[in-house]
Amino acid sequence: QVQLVESGGGLVQAGGSLGLSCTTSGRTFSSYVMGWFRQAPGKERDFVAAIRWSGGGTLYADSVKGRFTISRDNAKKTVYLQMNSLKPEDTAVYYCTLSNTIRLLTSAGAYDYWGHGTQVTVSS
Repeated sequence: QVQLVESGGGLVQAGGSLGLSCTTSGRTFSSYVMGWFRQAPGKERDFVAAIRWSGGGTLYADSVKGRFTISRDNAKKTVYLQMNSLKPEDTAVYYCTLSNTIRLLTSAGAYDYWGHGTQVTVSS
């Protein structure tokens, strides 16, 4: 059973920064891609960023390019999302996800496992 646990959310002023972490446990050896999605109240769950578990390769949503950075630490079994220059529009619950594929995908339905989310609130 694969388990994902997010941490690092909180309240920050516009223009500030936050770093999110996602720690994995269980059988992740067959997984190749991990990512972050976010969902604001009344909105659909939208793609933020994805990274291959090994071998390199990243993909970002246009809305976060140049501001967010996804990274990984294989030894710690952890994926990170560094968020800079935050905007009120970034306010959402951020979810960590894992897909048993090597393809960097933007559709939530393509991912197999999900964390419970961590709240990020950006004030204006």
